[in-house]
Amino acid sequence: MDPVIIVGAGPVGLTLALALARQEVPCVVLDEGPGTDEPRLARTVVLREDTAALMERLTGVPLGERGVRWAGWRSLRRKQVMREVTFGPPAGDAEAGGGTEEGAAAGDDGAGPAPLHIAQHVLTGALRAALAREPLVKVTVDSRVDAIEQERSGIAAHTRGPGGTWWRGSYLVGCDGPRSTVRKLQDIRFPGRTAVERHAVAALRTELPWPGRALLHRVPPWRTSGPSAGEVTARPLPDGVWRLDWLLPPGKDLVTPELLVTRVRETLAGWTDGTTPPYELLDTGVHTVHHRLARRWRVGRVLLAGDAAHLLGALGTQGLDEGLRDADNLAWKLARVWHHGPHDPLLDSYQAERRAVIAARLRAADQALPVLRGGGGLRAYVPGTARGHDVLLMDGHLGRGALGGPGTYADSPLAPAHLEGGITVGTAPGAQVSDVRVTAEDGAFVRLRDRLGRGTLLVVLIAPGTGVWDRKHWRTAGVMPRLAGAVTALPHPAELLVAEGYPGAPAHSVLLVRPDGHLVTALSGVRPADLYAAAEAAVGGPLRAQADAEAEAETGAEAQAGAGSGAR
Repeated sequence: MDPVIIVGAGPVGLTLALALARQEVPCVVLDEGPGTDEPRLARTVVLREDTAALMERLTGVPLGERGVRWAGWRSLRRKQVMREVTFGPPAGDAEAGGGTEEGAAAGDDGAGPAPLHIAQHVLTGALRAALAREPLVKVTVDSRVDAIEQERSGIAAHTRGPGGTWWRGSYLVGCDGPRSTVRKLQDIRFPGRTAVERHAVAALRTELPWPGRALLHRVPPWRTSGPSAGEVTARPLPDGVWRLDWLLPPGKDLVTPELLVTRVRETLAGWTDGTTPPYELLDTGVHTVHHRLARRWRVGRVLLAGDAAHLLGALGTQGLDEGLRDADNLAWKLARVWHHGPHDPLLDSYQAERRAVIAARLRAADQALPVLRGGGGLRAYVPGTARGHDVLLMDGHLGRGALGGPGTYADSPLAPAHLEGGITVGTAPGAQVSDVRVTAEDGAFVRLRDRLGRGTLLVVLIAPGTGVWDRKHWRTAGVMPRLAGAVTALPHPAELLVAEGYPGAPAHSVLLVRPDGHLVTALSGVRPADLYAAAEAAVGGPLRAQADAEAEAETGAEAQAGAGSGAR
C-alpha cells in the first residue's frame, strides 16, 4: 500500500510521521522549507504533562533537560499576590504527584505535575533527529504542494520546486499551518476572528526574584512608556533565560525596538525594587493570536491537523499542544485503516472528536474574553472579584478548566453503548487515563503511558497485591486465564496489563484504554461480552460492514458496465 503523505514539517507533521512509523506505516513528509529551523527563543511552547510525555516517548529524548518544568506559578495584581501554585513531580517520578495552591482558594485542589516550557526549535530539532533514524519516513525538502488529485484507491500530490514531481499516497494530511495550501485546495472554509490578542515578546537572560517559577502580573504598579501594559507574563527557560510577554492594547500600533527595550527595563526594574538588573536581550517579536476553526477536517482521503485545522491561543492557552493531540488522535486511526482497509466511521471520528474539543475551547475563550479584556458584563461571568479573573487566566496558562484543560471524548461516535458491567472510576470515559505503574505481559514493571502509541488497545486489570506475585506465573493466577482469553478474542490487537491500583477503581475491575490513552470504559470484573462490545465500538465497529458495502458497489458497477456493453 502507498505511504501516507504529510504536508508540512512543523512539530505536528513531524509528530504524526513518527507516530505512524512506530505503527509500521510508511510516510512521506513534504517540507516546504530547507529542513532546518531558525533558533528563536521568543518562540516557545508550553506542553501539558501528558503531551510532553508523548513527545519524549516519540523522540526518545528527555525533553525536561532541554526545557524547564516550572517549580511553580504566581499570580500578581498590582503589588498583591493573588494566587501561588507549587507543582508536584512528573507522574513517572511519583505515584501521587500532587502540588499545592495558596492564595484565594488555598487547598481547593492540587496543582498536579508542572507543564513543560521549551523553545519550539528545540522540540522540532528533537523530532527531526528521531525521524532521521526512522527508515519508514522520507522527508523531502523544498517541496511545496500545488495540486492534489483524489482517486477511489489513493491520492496524488504534486510539488513544485527543484524536485517537483507527483507523489502517490494512500492518504494525505495537511499539517501546513494557518495558510494551509491543502485546506485551500480542498476549498475548506476557515472562519473565525483575527487579532484576538497581540503580545510584545522578549527573550532575555537575567536573574529574577523567583527562580524557576512562572509569573502572571496584572495591572503592574509602575508607570510605562507608550501604550500601557495591563498584563505581563514571565516564563523561565533553561540557562537563566526568560520569555516575557506584554499584552498590547487593541489596534495595530507599531512595536518599535526602542519601545520594547524601554518596556524590558521598566518591567525588570519594577520587579527588582526599582533598579534594572543586568540582562542580555536575546530575541524579540510580536505574537498575534487568531481564533479560527476549519469547517471540515476530512475530505475523502485528505485530512487536516494542527494550525491548518484550528487556531487558538488567547488567554494563555497553547495551540501547539492541541495540534500534537490531533496527531496522536489521528495516528492510530490512520494506522488501522492503512493495515486493514478503509473504514469511514473510524476516520470520521477524528473530526468528530477533535473538532468538538477545539470548538468548546474557543467558545470558552469567547465567553471569557469580554470578562478579562473588556469592561462589560463582568459580574455575569465572574461574580464580582479580580480573584475570579486570575483563576480564569491561570487555567488558560496552566492547561486547566474550560479554558485550558484537555478535552474528553465522552460524546465520541466511538463510545460504546450502555454496558451492563460498566462502572465509574476516577477517569471519565473519553478522558486521558492516569499514568500508573503496570506489569506488562513479560513481567516487567512499566508506566501505563509507555505502552501507548503502538496501535493496540490496552486492557488493564486492577489487582491489588500483584507486585509480590511470582512474575513467571502471573498469567495463570486468579482471573487472569479467563481475561487473557477474552483479550485474545478482541476484534483489534490488545495488550493485557495489570495494575496494583488506579484512582477510583475497585479491585478486580478492568479498564479498556485506546491507543492514544483515552479511557473507553471500566468494567466490574472480567466480562468478555462487554469487553468485546466496547473494543469493537472503540475501533469504529466491524470492518466487514464497509468492506462488504464497497464490494457490493464494485459488483454493481461491473454489472452496469457489462449491461452497457451488451446494449451496444
